[in-house]
Amino acid sequence: MNFIEIFLISLGLSTDAFAVATCIGLTMKRFIIKKAVIVGLYFGFFQAGMPLIGYFAAMQFVEHIMQYNHWVVFFILSFIGVRMIWGSFKKRNCPDRVCSDTPCTDRKCPAGKQEISLKPAKMIPLAIATSIDALAVGMSLVLLEVRIVPAISIIGIITFVLSMIGMKIGNVFGSRFKSKAELAGGVILVLIGLRILLEGLTL
Repeated sequence: MNFIEIFLISLGLSTDAFAVATCIGLTMKRFIIKKAVIVGLYFGFFQAGMPLIGYFAAMQFVEHIMQYNHWVVFFILSFIGVRMIWGSFKKRNCPDRVCSDTPCTDRKCPAGKQEISLKPAKMIPLAIATSIDALAVGMSLVLLEVRIVPAISIIGIITFVLSMIGMKIGNVFGSRFKSKAELAGGVILVLIGLRILLEGLTL
């Protein structure tokens, strides 16, 4: 797996964090770079940490499934990708908001909710929830014999940057780009999984 593919997988994985970050930005009265950095660090750290956990967990049984590695990787990436594509068409509320995504394109929520708290008790569950898919991807990286440290570094950095961008977009434009990002991320993961499967079948 080359740098471009790892970069694209990083983009696909980070779309969940991007989506939640747009919701956080949506609740802010104004964009503050310090808060964006904090959100980016939360999401980037967990998005990089989860693949590392999955990587070492998969090392325990990798020798038993190595001959089917292209099928396993295809299934993992496609499953995550299809789930993201499906989710992009579903209406989901932003955290701490009672109004649906469709009517809420600014910060005037009927319930008058305050800005989402950036304290660990609030952010850690969000960061874990948005990085669960990365756990499975970490397992697939073992099968592809990818160097894990550079890979998780790229994943973490991309997620950090996109989370900050998501907060800015959410603060300025609302959540209208959230579903599009999830759709694009899902398509990317499915296409990469398909390429790996086809390459494995032709060897």
